[in-house]
Amino acid sequence: MQKQVILITGTPCVGKTTTSKLLTEKLSAEYINLTEYVKVNNLTLGEDKQRQTTIVNEKALTEKLAETIVQLEKENIVVDGHFAASVTPADLVDYVFVLRRNPKELKQLMLKSGFSESKIYENLAAEILDTCLVEALQTQKNVCEIDVTGKNVENVVKEIVDALDNPKKCVSGFVDWLGLLENEGLTDEYLKI
Repeated sequence: MQKQVILITGTPCVGKTTTSKLLTEKLSAEYINLTEYVKVNNLTLGEDKQRQTTIVNEKALTEKLAETIVQLEKENIVVDGHFAASVTPADLVDYVFVLRRNPKELKQLMLKSGFSESKIYENLAAEILDTCLVEALQTQKNVCEIDVTGKNVENVVKEIVDALDNPKKCVSGFVDWLGLLENEGLTDEYLKI
């Protein structure tokens, strides 16, 4: 039995967890949510109060995650997290799906979720500047970009399954939020760094 490890990554509020859970169900896979995994396995170094975030012990997480993936008996494993590409050993990963969402839609979702203004603009900058995509391309192979803007989760999962079935559909580099915002004269409204 050949194990297939699939990473789902992207900035907060792009739909990683919802997508990952449905994909897990469709593939009868094992699901690892990295945020929960870090908490359960006590893999933190503390809190960054200014950025309102947990500091993860990435070295310990990488080691523990590799151990877990090797030990799991399911054929498919879905790993969900915005830092999944940087902490999952590349030799264990088959595909990385970077979910992308138009910054205008993303901002509304973050406002609805109660993010602070500073966290909203930090995450918008990450989305606009392709942070998760660049990280995935630098650390992993078979990186697929999925624009989830305006799509329901079923359609997003269908795109992922289609790419798994037909690797030629696994493409990246086509999303250009910075260009879109520049064309609409909205760069300063969404990119505040």
